[in-house]
Amino acid sequence: MNTIAIPAWNTNGVLPPVDPHLPTSPVRSPYPVSLKDLVMRFSTSSERRSVIKSFLGYRKELHRIGLSEGFQWIDGSFLEDVETIEQRAPRDIDVVSFFNTPASLNISDDDAYLFDHDILKKRINIDAYYVELDQITPRMLTHWSAYWYGLWSHRRTQVWKGFLQIELTPVEDADALAWLTQFERTEGEP
Repeated sequence: MNTIAIPAWNTNGVLPPVDPHLPTSPVRSPYPVSLKDLVMRFSTSSERRSVIKSFLGYRKELHRIGLSEGFQWIDGSFLEDVETIEQRAPRDIDVVSFFNTPASLNISDDDAYLFDHDILKKRINIDAYYVELDQITPRMLTHWSAYWYGLWSHRRTQVWKGFLQIELTPVEDADALAWLTQFERTEGEP
């Protein structure tokens, strides 16, 4: 996947949904970005770094059970300048994982929580959803893509906004975690 730089927040404190200078360009939300760029861009406070750590841990668990082929759409207040807009830190990160299910996937009872939205949100601040790419028809894929795009392309205030796409593969995870760990050391965090 070719990635792009994450656009700056616009005057509404959100990622622009399209390039305002080229509004019909195919470069638009969801923006394909690298995991490391996501971590570097949004690790601006201890609260944000805590959410990022949870997200990286969540990805590690998905990889451990065999889910690594696909991509994730990332959204929510985590991608917004919510500290300015609402005078608070982001509480979680919203994620839809679009994945191909490996034939060998056998989810144990201990791993079932990875697919329980309420448990993930409460335990690790991940607002997680799933689309099994190889288990749905093209018509249903179109439906779910339109659903998530329509839901995530606006704030509750109806402000139009963009969101990000990262690859599900674990290729970048170790580098992203190493960068975060080093950054925390230089910031004096534990």
